[in-house]
Amino acid sequence: MTTVLIRVINPNTTASMTASIGRAARTVAGPGTVVEAVNPATGPASIESHYDEALAVPGLLAEIRREGASAHVVACFGDPGLDAARELASAPVIGIAEAAMHAAAFLGRGFSVVTTLARTTGRARDLAHAYGFGERCRGVHSCEIPVLALETDPAARAVITERCRRALETDGSDAIVLGCAGMADLCSGISATLGVPVVDGVAAATVFAESLVRLRLATGKQGEFALPPAKAYTGILAPWALVQ
Repeated sequence: MTTVLIRVINPNTTASMTASIGRAARTVAGPGTVVEAVNPATGPASIESHYDEALAVPGLLAEIRREGASAHVVACFGDPGLDAARELASAPVIGIAEAAMHAAAFLGRGFSVVTTLARTTGRARDLAHAYGFGERCRGVHSCEIPVLALETDPAARAVITERCRRALETDGSDAIVLGCAGMADLCSGISATLGVPVVDGVAAATVFAESLVRLRLATGKQGEFALPPAKAYTGILAPWALVQ
């Protein structure tokens, strides 16, 4: 059996979160699949704003450029740099928000997203519409826990679980999507407590990426997602110029 290498990229630089993300991905990876969880050497410690997201993309793309992966997972719920990554990579690239919403759409008529900070809810709504789930996504809710506090706040699990419960009641949803890669280890516990499907985008994206590899499918390269045209880049971006 040929080994499948899924490179799961945490676009922030917090190694402990990368380790947690890697564990979530390995839990669902099939036989013959190796999960490599990585994060960039440079970039923000967490991604909680458009500014953070923009400055996380160069580090993400540096990981995409490395050879050897059968497929890539972008493990941030904003799916930062996803289109650029698909241009750059010859292998499939899956974003966790896109994967989670697709998975949730299989599980009922509507789903609710529960994420970290209120300032990130607009991005989640935009993605739901962009991915064709505007009607299926019945609400996006924040729990006001910063990304890095997910690892350190002892009350985080209870707060997020309660927010999920309220979202189900408010929205009349059939499933919950957890809107942060740092929530990956909460998925099964919340599902057991609330009695509804709870989707973690890291796991969903890993399985979808693996499936595309098994199907021998990758991003189409004849149009928009062809390799970017070669041109000069200047200043600190000079190393990013592509040579064809």
